[in-house]
Amino acid sequence: MTTRASRDVLGRGLRVLGTAIRTEPRLFVIGTVGSSLFGLLIIANAYVVGAVIGHVVVPAFAERRAGAGELALIVAVFLGISVLRVASIFGRRLGAGYMQYHLQARYRRAVTRRYLALPPSWHQRHATGTLLSNANSDVEAAFVPIAPLPFAVGTIVMIVAAVISLFLTDWVLALVGVTLFPLLFGLNVIYSRRMSPRQIRAQQLRAKVSAVAHESFDGALVVKTMGREADEARRFGVYVGELRDALIAVGRLRGLFDPLMDSLPSLGTLAVLLLGAWRLQTGALGVTELVSVAFLFTVLAFPVRAIGWVVAELPRSVAGWERVQAVLGATGDLAYGAAEPHGTGPAAVEFDRVTFAYDGGPPVLHDVSFTVPAGRTVALVGATGAGKSTIASLAVRLVDPASGTVRLDGTDVRDLSSSGLAGAAALVPQVPFVFDDTVRGNIALDRPAVTDEAVWSALRLAQADGFVANLADGLDTAVGERGTSLSGGQRQRLTLARALAGRPRMLVLDDATSAVDPRVEAAILAALRGGDADASILVVAYRRATIALADQVVYLENGRVAAIGTHTDLMATEPGYLNLVTAYEQAEAERALEESGVTA
Repeated sequence: MTTRASRDVLGRGLRVLGTAIRTEPRLFVIGTVGSSLFGLLIIANAYVVGAVIGHVVVPAFAERRAGAGELALIVAVFLGISVLRVASIFGRRLGAGYMQYHLQARYRRAVTRRYLALPPSWHQRHATGTLLSNANSDVEAAFVPIAPLPFAVGTIVMIVAAVISLFLTDWVLALVGVTLFPLLFGLNVIYSRRMSPRQIRAQQLRAKVSAVAHESFDGALVVKTMGREADEARRFGVYVGELRDALIAVGRLRGLFDPLMDSLPSLGTLAVLLLGAWRLQTGALGVTELVSVAFLFTVLAFPVRAIGWVVAELPRSVAGWERVQAVLGATGDLAYGAAEPHGTGPAAVEFDRVTFAYDGGPPVLHDVSFTVPAGRTVALVGATGAGKSTIASLAVRLVDPASGTVRLDGTDVRDLSSSGLAGAAALVPQVPFVFDDTVRGNIALDRPAVTDEAVWSALRLAQADGFVANLADGLDTAVGERGTSLSGGQRQRLTLARALAGRPRMLVLDDATSAVDPRVEAAILAALRGGDADASILVVAYRRATIALADQVVYLENGRVAAIGTHTDLMATEPGYLNLVTAYEQAEAERALEESGVTA
């Protein structure tokens, strides 16, 4: 079973190399031509050495003199061969290096583009550390054999030429080469079969270590506040230990393989000398031929190793390639249409009997129907798990409903183009994300239409212009990774300003001001409702003051629309709504007391 799997790995590895060659044929040809020239020059150098020994050195010792002209010719020949070898090495490494790095860059971009195309539901099923590993170490591993590949192909050309030249020189010594080369290939195949499972496991553990590390770094605040440093260190240590053991297993096998690969050419050289001495005594062979063949065997070891390098890296390459292909072949894309949103000013959003479930699980929304009229503010209110954030995601089409329709200005959002929908609707999520950039960079996001004037306008609407103006460098202030230099409320306001800078016609706020002071939140919503934003608003709300500002409230219970009306009407007619809003208000009051240091 293992042998069959290893053969399959070898076959899959060769297919990966074939794909690489078809992708970058010009660079492969450059590297292969340089490597082939290098191999042929090795053979030529061996026969030049033989000729020099047989026709110059031996007669010089016999006659006790050496002609200046002959020595000059020898120097010129060796210099010429050396120059050509330098040129061939340059071509080989240039072609191989460029080919490897071009392929890695190409596939890193392809993986990243695929990440951007796949929906959030796909990303939620995969650890961030694993995705980082796919785009980095897996792409790198997939094309590790590319560096020695042209050298290996050139080595094959060299071996064929060497065997032919050996038979032309002496058939007895040629038999040594015919025996040696299959042994080298056989040893490489055995090595590949034994190395395959070790390399695959090591590559899997690299991804696991990356995932655990990223999770720990991402949750550093929780780890610190909960005193979990030692536990996280132990958890990380377990996977690091497994990766260490896997890499040691790889190293042990390689340590056994390398000496064997080094010893075979040396044994071949010894056999050539023994047989050659006998052939020399019988007169079947001259000194020139013996020296040429012996020297050829001494220099074959290093080039032949290139084949071993390629074969040795194939298991790792296959593991990386298949992990990359799992991303590139992932399904679940949200196919966009070609329609563009029509109309100007605030947009209307309609939910028509929408049902939704995550990954084949039970529905989290059931026949949800309501409308956000153009220019109006609608609040979504419901207990945790009622489906509010799912509705927010559906409104901007981060996900598609299982049944039913979401319309923007009467057009099914699935029929809208990606750019059209992104320009018309914007989501401000629960958890603000701030890039490691300046304030300006975080809000403008390199959008040409977002000038500094537009940035300040968005900051004013988000009630963030005051604190930004007080920063050391204003818009040019670097906020640090994930906005570490800002408070939670400041990060939320920057995220809101980022959405407003694009002038959306529909603004979806998914509890986007939860970390903001209630008075500031009221000022933000008042500014948005005042018409400056020129957008309809769908807001997931908890605070009574926020809900009361809405023109209409959609009250959700267990993924269903339980009631629609004004805040005042629902407080009077819906006991569940009354209890929920009152509970939220009481919790807010208790939190405020705790923060002020007063106990009830």
